[in-house]
Amino acid sequence: MTEPSDAAVFRLGYVPGVTPAKWARIWAERRPQVPLELVTATTDEALQLIRTGAVDAALVRLPIDRTGLHTIPLYTETTVAVVPKDHVVTATEEATVADLADEIVLRPQDDTLPWPGDRPGRSAAFAPATTAEAIELVAAGVGLLVVPQSLARLHHRRDLTYRPLADAPGSGVGLAWPDAENTELMEEFIGIVRGRTVNSSRTPRRDATPAPSTATPTKKSVARRPRARRGTHRR
Repeated sequence: MTEPSDAAVFRLGYVPGVTPAKWARIWAERRPQVPLELVTATTDEALQLIRTGAVDAALVRLPIDRTGLHTIPLYTETTVAVVPKDHVVTATEEATVADLADEIVLRPQDDTLPWPGDRPGRSAAFAPATTAEAIELVAAGVGLLVVPQSLARLHHRRDLTYRPLADAPGSGVGLAWPDAENTELMEEFIGIVRGRTVNSSRTPRRDATPAPSTATPTKKSVARRPRARRGTHRR
């Protein structure tokens, strides 16, 4: 494990919708001398940045091509349908994939949702370049959009809303980093996202003090007084 230099910086990539603020705050508490630099990228871009060494790790949407990478699944997001506020789907608190069967469902080119079978609804005539562009088309009444819930919140508009899709696959989010010997800083960040406390972290602390000795103290010997001799009586 290599130790950080005095000029070290930890660079973390993350995809839109993922919020690294909690982990960044803990990092600042544990490593105040090492800045955490955040880099926004799509999942494909983030993987390229890891492999070229431009970032140390990245929060990405799963599944990914794991060639040359370590990954830790962190959590799974609910998948939702983004629709106009007056759409029939909004009549219920939760929708199903079957509810979208007759709808045009947009699929942006940066979409990463894994579908084991057929995608919901009818395919659009073209694929928007980004999720942001697809949101604009939904607002224009061109179709609907199925995305992870965090992206629906990220691109919130007053004229749109969303409903969870009960039977749609979730969107997994994970941490990816190079398949090589971990640096001390990498071990620190892995511990943070896994919820390790400072005391339970695998990262050696430079200010550690040796544990107190557990040797049993020896008992002091107590000198015994000589027994008094009984006096003799003279006749």
